[in-house]
Amino acid sequence: MLTQNLGYPRIGGQRQLKKACEQYWAGKIDRNELNQVARKIKEENWQTQRDAGIDLIPCNDFSFYDQVLDMSLLLGVIPQRYSAVLSDVKGNKEIDLYFAMARGYQKDGLDITAMEMTKWLDTNYHYIVPEFTADQDFRVFYENIFAEHYAAKQLLGSKAKPVLLGPVSYLLLGKEKEAGFERIDLIKKLVPVYIEIINRLKQQGAEWVQLDEPCLVLDLSKKEKEAFDLAYRSIANRVSGVKLLLATYFDALADNTALAVNLPVTALHIDLVRAPEQLEEVLALAPAHLQLSLGVIDGRNVWKNDYEKSLHQIEKAVGKLGADRTIIAPSCSLLHSPIDLDLETALDPEIKNWMAFAKQKLKEVSDLRQIIKGNDEALHINKQAIESRRSSSKVHQQQVKDRVAAITDADASRLSAFPIRQQVQHERFQLPLFPTTTIGSFPQTDDIRQLRANFKKGALSSAQYEKAIEQATIDSIRWQEEIGIDVLVHGEFERNDMVEYFGEQLDGFLFTKNGWVQSYGSRCVKPPVIFGDVSRPNDMTVRWSRFAAEQTDRPMKGMLTGPVTILQWSFVRDDQPREVTTNQIALAIRDEVVALEQAGIGVVQIDEPAIREGLPLRIAKRPHYLDWAVKAFRISASGVQDRTQIHTHMCYSEFNDIIEHIAAMDADVITIETSRSQMELLQAFAHFEYPNEIGPGVYDIHSPRVPSTEEMVLLLEKAAELLPARNLWVNPDCGLKTRKWPETKAALENMVAAAKQAREQINVENII
Repeated sequence: MLTQNLGYPRIGGQRQLKKACEQYWAGKIDRNELNQVARKIKEENWQTQRDAGIDLIPCNDFSFYDQVLDMSLLLGVIPQRYSAVLSDVKGNKEIDLYFAMARGYQKDGLDITAMEMTKWLDTNYHYIVPEFTADQDFRVFYENIFAEHYAAKQLLGSKAKPVLLGPVSYLLLGKEKEAGFERIDLIKKLVPVYIEIINRLKQQGAEWVQLDEPCLVLDLSKKEKEAFDLAYRSIANRVSGVKLLLATYFDALADNTALAVNLPVTALHIDLVRAPEQLEEVLALAPAHLQLSLGVIDGRNVWKNDYEKSLHQIEKAVGKLGADRTIIAPSCSLLHSPIDLDLETALDPEIKNWMAFAKQKLKEVSDLRQIIKGNDEALHINKQAIESRRSSSKVHQQQVKDRVAAITDADASRLSAFPIRQQVQHERFQLPLFPTTTIGSFPQTDDIRQLRANFKKGALSSAQYEKAIEQATIDSIRWQEEIGIDVLVHGEFERNDMVEYFGEQLDGFLFTKNGWVQSYGSRCVKPPVIFGDVSRPNDMTVRWSRFAAEQTDRPMKGMLTGPVTILQWSFVRDDQPREVTTNQIALAIRDEVVALEQAGIGVVQIDEPAIREGLPLRIAKRPHYLDWAVKAFRISASGVQDRTQIHTHMCYSEFNDIIEHIAAMDADVITIETSRSQMELLQAFAHFEYPNEIGPGVYDIHSPRVPSTEEMVLLLEKAAELLPARNLWVNPDCGLKTRKWPETKAALENMVAAAKQAREQINVENII
């Protein structure tokens, strides 16, 4: 019986990759130094997996930014606008082209926008969206995959298993950039390049190659299903002597089961954590030659595996297939897990005993194989941990459960309909047409981070720390007033992270010191862990919001994170329905919204950037999720009077398929990310005739480039062609925490100037 892993975290135990990339972007280290950091991380990852006894160890799962962007560079899928950068690529300078595609390029007289970014299926990981044209060519452009496999093979021998995003999923996860064709029709041109890549890996000695096809768990059209069949039969006809492992994850194969099991591959991987029910059907339909990789260890959460449950699944597979056709694995790449629980020396020992990070999950894979062989010691230890968690008083709070059970429909409804609220709010705030605001956070400079670190270490008193944060807040308010922003924010200098900050003040959460996971590029997050029933013992934001409001006569937004986003961006309980946990959080946020209103805050933003991220991958499962997710937001927002304006923020969302549910959230103002798509995402709101106010982002905050005033005016003109100008706000795409002050100030000054120009230039006949 083999064991395998699908992928491993690539940021390094101390986030070495993040630091190295940012130093490279700042010109503080060169490419050789950047590559040295990467090489050390890869070698450590391979050694860790070999030491854990994993038989098939992934290589080419490392990435400087994103594995989908890696595929685009490998395949030569480089948008035309980067031709000027491409012409300067020599030798190892492909990395500069790569980062330009991810982050934009604004130097040497060039000003090139970054490629679009969106969420990787239903995770909080982001990828750079491939861009396709009707005459798209594919070729082996960037050969790093071969060098990486060679290096892995030197250390691992035959255990080294190259990993590639499969050809069909690569196309489906991209976007057509011109009309008149479907990207899936490019499959015939794409497959020969995959064949060339796989054959070259075989020539280097690769025995296994993993092809990730997560789109096999989606609802597929007839043409898309035919593309899978065509692609894999073409590969099988032109590749021999290498075993192909087809990996699916995040949901069940369902109606794609017969297609998947009959593709000409050696092994098929299925996710039995997210979709344990699919095992029976896969076993029933599996042909006699197929090996089955069982994803029984949760690659997306931090809880210990329940060995008894996993052994039941493994034994069922072995009974049908035999041990030699059964492979034990995590459910998906461990990219989505923190790296090493052993680094957490300050956790409550009882709760820590319920947890497993990526390194520990490798041991769980090996443990399960040992138990199958007859070694029951690990099983006994595991049973004790599982029972300890199930019965712990730290998990269960009856008062919280009773409050959730008492929720009524009235708790999820504002007092009046939006048109009434809008009139009341317009009279209260007297804002101009195209009012300007930002999404909440301002740059977290090194000084601010050091200030917070010194306070946590005890090097600063509470009074010293608060005085410094107060001054940073005042400075940001004065600057916003100076440039003419209409609705201000306090900058969130006291906050470490938009979820962590709240989790630290809610019961039922715990925090790690080193539990980092990659969100995109060099952006890492340290998600809270929800281990028990959630409640709010005290005010969380009132002190800083009230202080900020006292410094200005302009409206000041209170800034909160919404219940669904707190859920999605935490490691959540797996011992009760997600809906229940979300309602517990929603009630806690509701209490905070009411407290802000009572403190005199007239505008409250409840961010829900992750609400679409939580959308089930299968259409049939979506209505139930959307019902409880929207209701949870409404519970959090509906305790206030009509005169209090509720904002929400969303990003990375294709809204067409959920627009009616976004409208049902009934936020007075929604801000969304639209700059990279050139307002394309706004089409859904226009077609739906979205009734409430909306702020389409005009400034891409995920790139260091500064958009011009003219560029933003053009975006506002596009927006005003689609929606009533009286309902439009002007704002960046997202919060500005990760940006630097010089680019932030320049961009926001241009944004305010753009709003002023729009008030003068744009035909506003439709405002009445």
